[in-house]
Amino acid sequence: MQLEEKALLHDIHSAGVKVQTFTEGKTFEDYQGDDMMRAAVERQFEIIGEALSLLAKRNKELAAQISAYQRIIA
Repeated sequence: MQLEEKALLHDIHSAGVKVQTFTEGKTFEDYQGDDMMRAAVERQFEIIGEALSLLAKRNKELAAQISAYQRIIA
């Protein structure tokens, strides 16, 4: 695995952890009613999608190890 692939995996993981942190202890109603939280969570999902798309272009076999990676990108 090359350095850039490791960096992309790190970005994906880091963004996922942030989503968990932002939403911990919150309900869906909390999420819907908080524009700032919603924007922050949506941005992290964008980061995950962008990083996964780049990873798939560089190493499709590695990206394929992530469940439903094509659906995540789309």
